[in-house]
Amino acid sequence: MSFERFVAQRHAAGELVVQPRMGFDSPAAMRAGLVATKLANAATVGTLTLDSYTRVRDTDSAEHALRNGIPLNGYPIVNHPSEVTRAMLDGLEGPDFPVQVRHGSARPVDIFRAMIAAGLHATEGGPISYCLPYSRTPLDESVRNWAYCCDLLVDAEHPGGRPHLETFGGCMLGQLCPPSELVAISVLEALFFYRKGVRSISVSYAQQTNLQQDREAVAALRRLCAEFLPEATWHVVIYAYMGLFPRTPDGAMLLLGKAAELAMSTGSERLIVKTAAEAHRIPTVAENVTALEHAAASANGSKASKTIVDEDNQVYREAYALVDAVLNSHADLDRALVVAFKRGLLDVPYCLHPDNAGQARSTLDADGRLGWSELGSLPLRGIAERAPSGRITSSTLMSALSYVQHTHDTQALEQPMTAIGGEPR
Repeated sequence: MSFERFVAQRHAAGELVVQPRMGFDSPAAMRAGLVATKLANAATVGTLTLDSYTRVRDTDSAEHALRNGIPLNGYPIVNHPSEVTRAMLDGLEGPDFPVQVRHGSARPVDIFRAMIAAGLHATEGGPISYCLPYSRTPLDESVRNWAYCCDLLVDAEHPGGRPHLETFGGCMLGQLCPPSELVAISVLEALFFYRKGVRSISVSYAQQTNLQQDREAVAALRRLCAEFLPEATWHVVIYAYMGLFPRTPDGAMLLLGKAAELAMSTGSERLIVKTAAEAHRIPTVAENVTALEHAAASANGSKASKTIVDEDNQVYREAYALVDAVLNSHADLDRALVVAFKRGLLDVPYCLHPDNAGQARSTLDADGRLGWSELGSLPLRGIAERAPSGRITSSTLMSALSYVQHTHDTQALEQPMTAIGGEPR
């Protein structure tokens, strides 16, 4: 069974598919993590998250680390022979437990080759979203790399079903990017995959700072995908908040529960979880399983709370204007993406990549809704209202960055304490 079919079947059964970001350097540890994920009390898919050296194509450093027992922060799929990875997955990966490769690379050719050789067909990223935040690779080079990788994936044999690609565009920089641009980039990357021949796609959106605005964003994302991807099979994947995570365990679980609520209330099919350890260190397998099961339980508690949101909302109008401007900047989408950033038609706030104009700025209002304080050259004049925010200082920026962390830690600390024996005090 393919990745897409597994997610569709679980969704049809009323279940939210939950997924960790788990990666370990040794095949034995990676297998143990996958086993625990599969056995969790939830509808799960597995993850091979790759290490930082593999992300930047520094396989020599990854090899040095493996040879000298230096821990890596993920699975070095290029360095491990394909038969080793196949053996690690044997008896685990299959129709009832698909496994996705997650990597973060603007130069992923070796990763795609290793993944295909290991018999895996599902991965994620994109020419924009795995370039601007994560590397200094020129955008036009990233576009060429990803075009070639799409060809590799489509041309390979996949006995388990169609290959699957997930956009990372809905997660740009993790925080403080207004939802309309997250939606627009996610749609543009999906369209990029589609035009390269990929027909099984998921579109990402990262939980932001206001639940109602997030619901509007997912409604906009669904409408745009219906308009631009009519012949593709696609689903929506929500990411638990990617910025500064709450420091308290209760605050972290509260935020994760809200991500599950967002997924269920918008009809989204899959959720990438985060754990209570995110603010401090790399989480253990047990902490990942706890997060998976908490997200699944929160989703089950939200089943009756589907929310109807007007698809013709402000996020949709802005996102449509951005997508339309990019598509009209060049007939070839590969060139259009590069031209769009060169002209500032796409401009990610606070992103320091040399190909990002860096003129657009975002702001939070009193209700935590993200808006634009500076439009730069974004094609949104007359569509988006510029929110007066005053001069952005290091203090106001840090306040915005820590808004979610502070809000959820405060809510958690204000809950009544429970004494030993279970009585409130």
